[in-house]
Amino acid sequence: MTGWRPGGDVLPTSRTDHDEPSVFLAANLLREARRQRGVADGVVPSVCVLDPDGDIVRHLQRTGRAERSPIWACYHTEMWETTIEGHRLGVIGCAVGAPFAVLVAEQCFASGCELLVSVTSAGRIGPDLTPPCFVLIERALRGEGTSHCYLPPARAVDADPAVIARVRRGLAGAGVAVRPGTTWTTDAPYRETETAIGIARRDGAVAVEMEAAALYALGRARNVPIVCFAHVTNEMARDEGDFEKGPGDGADAALRVVVAAADGWAAG
Repeated sequence: MTGWRPGGDVLPTSRTDHDEPSVFLAANLLREARRQRGVADGVVPSVCVLDPDGDIVRHLQRTGRAERSPIWACYHTEMWETTIEGHRLGVIGCAVGAPFAVLVAEQCFASGCELLVSVTSAGRIGPDLTPPCFVLIERALRGEGTSHCYLPPARAVDADPAVIARVRRGLAGAGVAVRPGTTWTTDAPYRETETAIGIARRDGAVAVEMEAAALYALGRARNVPIVCFAHVTNEMARDEGDFEKGPGDGADAALRVVVAAADGWAAG
């Protein structure tokens, strides 16, 4: 297990096999899923989107703007495909938490994904954010266990700077207001104590979410491009009327962020 000492250090993990290949591979799982379920071979859209809250998927379904992918072979999720401003996107809803997000991400890349974008709901812990707003996560504090299966222990994991640079150009070109920053990734949302929040805030976190550290560790370990956004929507339900994302449950705003990121990636 991982966690914090009172001084804020990450406890060591017993894993030392980070350079050793896994026996269980996403590509092999998908091969068997296709065989069992009669799913045809194919390639997913080049840009795939993780939508942990499911708001984007539900909005696309309500507005008739997406169809279920015929070649997505994951046992646990469905992929919905849509085209927005020339970008074909594969969107997967409700993959909440680091282990689930990484499971789906590995399968996306094994299925032909070229850029993975995560847009996750997050709680505000920085003093100068006004929800709802978006944070481009450039660094994630590792308060979960999954990232330690991909990388040796460290306090945080940084996003790939080359990916971030391309995405930032796309955001700027589209005029999409997104703040760069650090978040804290936790496995236990109902253990966000004042002590833990204080440590994360001291180490620069402006919001708390559940996936970014693991996804960035995967990106670093596998050398695959991943960018994570935090849609800061709440004060952790300490005030009545919390969790408002804006029109359409924030889905259109989130899709503008995704498309701008895809623009920046495509432009190189």
